[in-house]
Amino acid sequence: MENQSQNSGRRLREQSASPSSRRSLKRKLDEEFGDDRVSVGGEDRISVGGEDRVSVGGESPAASQQDLIRDIKAQVEILDAVFSAAEQDRASAKHAIHVLSELAKNEDMVNLIVDCAAVPVLVKHLQAPPPLGREGEGGLSSYEHEVEKGSAFTLGLLAIKPEHQQLIVDAGALPHLVDLLKRHSDVPNSRVVSGVIRRAADAITNLAHENSSIKIRVRIEGGIPPLVEMLEFCDSKVQRAAAGALRTLAFKNDENKNQIVECNALPTLILMLRSEDTAIHYEAVGVIGNLVHSSPNIKKEVLVAGALQPVIGLLRSCCSESQREAALLLGQFAATDSDCKVHIVQRGAVPPLIEMLQSPDAQLREMSAFALGRLAQDPHNQAGIAHSGGIMPLLKLLESKNGSLQHNAAFALYGLADNEDNVADLIRVGGVQKLQDGEFIVQPTRDCVAKTLKRLEEKIHGRVLSHLTYLMRAGERNVQRRVALALAHLCSSDDQRTIFIDNNGLALLLELLESTNSKHQRDSSMALCRLANKANSLSPIDAAPPSPIPQVYLGEQYVNNPTLSDVTFLVEGRRFYAHRICLLASSDAFRAMFDGGYRERDAKDIEIPNIRWDVFELMMRYIYTGSVDVNLEIAQELLRAADQYLLEGLKRLCEYAIAQDISVENVSLMFELSDAFNALSLRHACILYILDNYDKLSVMPWYSQLIPRILPETRSYFVRVMTRPNHAELRR
Repeated sequence: MENQSQNSGRRLREQSASPSSRRSLKRKLDEEFGDDRVSVGGEDRISVGGEDRVSVGGESPAASQQDLIRDIKAQVEILDAVFSAAEQDRASAKHAIHVLSELAKNEDMVNLIVDCAAVPVLVKHLQAPPPLGREGEGGLSSYEHEVEKGSAFTLGLLAIKPEHQQLIVDAGALPHLVDLLKRHSDVPNSRVVSGVIRRAADAITNLAHENSSIKIRVRIEGGIPPLVEMLEFCDSKVQRAAAGALRTLAFKNDENKNQIVECNALPTLILMLRSEDTAIHYEAVGVIGNLVHSSPNIKKEVLVAGALQPVIGLLRSCCSESQREAALLLGQFAATDSDCKVHIVQRGAVPPLIEMLQSPDAQLREMSAFALGRLAQDPHNQAGIAHSGGIMPLLKLLESKNGSLQHNAAFALYGLADNEDNVADLIRVGGVQKLQDGEFIVQPTRDCVAKTLKRLEEKIHGRVLSHLTYLMRAGERNVQRRVALALAHLCSSDDQRTIFIDNNGLALLLELLESTNSKHQRDSSMALCRLANKANSLSPIDAAPPSPIPQVYLGEQYVNNPTLSDVTFLVEGRRFYAHRICLLASSDAFRAMFDGGYRERDAKDIEIPNIRWDVFELMMRYIYTGSVDVNLEIAQELLRAADQYLLEGLKRLCEYAIAQDISVENVSLMFELSDAFNALSLRHACILYILDNYDKLSVMPWYSQLIPRILPETRSYFVRVMTRPNHAELRR
């Protein structure tokens, strides 16, 4: 089970970075002027927009593709021709890059821009041109950093499409982008410098997105140390951009993770967790999440550095993305050791996690269930989670159509079921019925639920059983019924009499069976069927007769044999030779016939008016041998004859044969047949068939009349099987 939880944690962290769930958000252009960052989960972080952003794409004037190509090529030619520090050239380059960046904001234009050879010239403008002589030094300062910022921004937009990532890197972009990151040390706290380093960080984010080779190249080019230093920049946008890049670089790359930690990023990241700026603490928790994922040593360092309490604090963030990441991270922390699980609970994580279980955000519910599932595997936490109200929302999540969400909830409930103090609470709110009735999407969830029910079953004894029987006597009616239903499935056979006879559990189940509520009827049928199976598995079975004792019978050779025959039966005009001594030993009916005051006592020939020859012959064969093969065609007539002549063993053989033919169509008639001939075994077989086939029978128009008819006999049957001695008692 713990391995399944670990796999779930891995899947959640990867889901947090999956292209299907994140790429569209990652690359979405920000709608707000002046705030050019959209934060999303996993490793995906992107800077878009700009201070001077204008609307492009869908709202631009209609233009033919050829006109666009000509415009793009014109800007590319300008950029190729004006790589100099002259003020006019810098102004032209800035304008050309602005035109390309506005076009690149429309993803449909990206391929056109790349096809027009824009990448090489944009990469060239990531670096400052050679300085002019002394007389021109003043011209460069007006556009210092602006052209490089625009180039980095545009290349970041082009890198939105994965197929262009390697092209941009092969054109030599990474060394220049890393150099731009280092400009933060040249003019600290400069607005212009903030812009260029932020654009460089964002470009690295997009280039490295889900591209392991580029992540490695960034590290080789020395990009990680300046990104870590940028975390301490005063500009919050720079902090966010740096954290976003580090988050991407850390995802599934152990070498990058180690270098980020070695550069002493953890103290600053943990401080960022406490930021009131939701974008900053969201980015920080994302970086830490990717650092600790599948890295137990880093996980320990993060905890030692003091991340636990601020992460718990993020569970109450107004940013749902931060809440999701915090819950996922706590689930990862909880896998470290038992002490960490306890500390997480002691520091107040459980109430907000339980609140998150009821969020409209499916991912928030899934990740909080994941965290609670990990926490619930520690015995010290189990009662606390239940006491804080965790059981009902977790049971509710079992109804989800999301397989991962279902599994996380099921795993959490598996943990809670390990604590005896939770068993009665789980049963009282109908947890057993929800576990039994759930439609679980994946096999691991079904396995987990089966183990949870088995775990509950193992705890139904001692004080747990005493508590449940008390609830069944003194609780509200709905609680009494839920307890009775659950105990029918979970209790030991040795406790059935105490629970269902002495404490009125049987009456509760029969009350539900008689209900007009189909769910109640179905639950009761299943419970009673389970009870009967348990009871019959440990008690003598009466479905088939005991083995005959051979020396009691005359044997096959004397059947219809005139040798030593002293009585003859006339059946359908034919003589059947018999022996009084054998008949006298077989049943009270024959003893009364021959020893009583009946006229047959002295008669030589006795007429049998109401039984066919083949039926009578089989009956006599049983009397002489103690056994007979009863086929279905003759079974009902033979049952009538056996009942008439009080041949209980033969009756049971007939009942057993008839019971094999019970069906939805004939069960009502079979029950009437059992009633007519007092065929107890057949009656019980009909009752069990009716209970075991509720779904098929309940749609029949006569079902509502059938239940009241069988109810008294059902009660008698269960009283009988639950009060008779079992094999162990018989041996004593």
